[in-house]
Amino acid sequence: MRTYEKTHPWLTFRMDLTRANPMLWVMLGECQSKCEHISGVPLQPDTVEELHLMYLAKGVKATTAIEGNTLSEDEVMKQIRGELFLPPSREYLKQETQNIIDECNRITDEIVAARPPALTTARIKELNAAVLKGLTPGEGVVPGEIREHSVVVGLYRGAPAQDCEYLLDRLCEWLGSDTFAPPRGMEIIYAIIKAVMAHLYMAWIHPFGDGNGRTARLIEFQLLIASGVSSPAAHLLSNHYNQTRTEYYRQLDRASGSGGEVLQFLEYAAQGFLDGLRAQIQLVQEQQMRVTWRDYVYEAFRHKRSAVNARRRNLVLELSNLAGPVSVSQLMELSPRIAREYALKTEKALSRDINELIKMGLVQKDGRGVSACRELILAFLPVKAGATSCASDDLKRK
Repeated sequence: MRTYEKTHPWLTFRMDLTRANPMLWVMLGECQSKCEHISGVPLQPDTVEELHLMYLAKGVKATTAIEGNTLSEDEVMKQIRGELFLPPSREYLKQETQNIIDECNRITDEIVAARPPALTTARIKELNAAVLKGLTPGEGVVPGEIREHSVVVGLYRGAPAQDCEYLLDRLCEWLGSDTFAPPRGMEIIYAIIKAVMAHLYMAWIHPFGDGNGRTARLIEFQLLIASGVSSPAAHLLSNHYNQTRTEYYRQLDRASGSGGEVLQFLEYAAQGFLDGLRAQIQLVQEQQMRVTWRDYVYEAFRHKRSAVNARRRNLVLELSNLAGPVSVSQLMELSPRIAREYALKTEKALSRDINELIKMGLVQKDGRGVSACRELILAFLPVKAGATSCASDDLKRK
């Protein structure tokens, strides 16, 4: 009988999904659907880059912040772009984040190159070494090596040091077993379950002298992205844990205190992952709406090729970049391009342009000012309650 069986009886490497709340399966099914949607939607190159960098910054910040790193998301983004400069006293924070950036990029490159790394004890040690690269280790901490001493995090004591290697072997064996073999069509669902369990057991075992949390989140990222989850979505669990840090620790304690009951922790993780996916879907839909609206505007002017109509088209497109109405007096200052086009024009010319665009149904005017009628393209969606002014008017005309 090993020591951990007495001190950490919740390390059972068992999970009974037949007892899961039906809502857990509903959430996981929606997660898979949304992951497939995000991965399968063609986006403009700048939007793809924006999503990748935005969620890389969020994921890296979350992965390091929950361990005490104080860099902001903006600072992490600057670090990703190679633009962050810190005083010597904070340089270690930069190294911590760079380690996670480098490893996330390396994992992604390996997956894209069809060289997915197997999850083994050796791989986990490799990830921990990468996490601690270039940092001053604490007493008794050897990057990438199993600790030889006891560790306490808050009120939680990690598994006995003499059992950690064995427990990592058991964890890798369990994660590679038929327990996580997905039924056909449920690959991402089971990848999410597998990633969350890997994270939970890494937190329980706590096999290294330092960097356990960051290592666990990298394992989670690797398992998700290897299953076909897009890189922006693969950072969402780390972001969720950081945003709900108090609840995260409560759920960890609850799971171990229950004797190893993992389903509630899985529900907590799945709900956060789903919330993050819904936010990403909204960003994708907004980008698609912008592209559709721009195409619609160009189509409206397809047979109107004069300089006057080019100016009117540009005015609509510039208005489309605003969140709300702008007063008529401010229209000429929308952008350098609009300022140039109206520099030698009178207010009457601007007024005529606005009236013509209103007739075309491309802009609207009210007491607050003038705005692009972008909601017009909602008429291209199935009819539903809540259609707004321009879309409703267009449907009536049709």
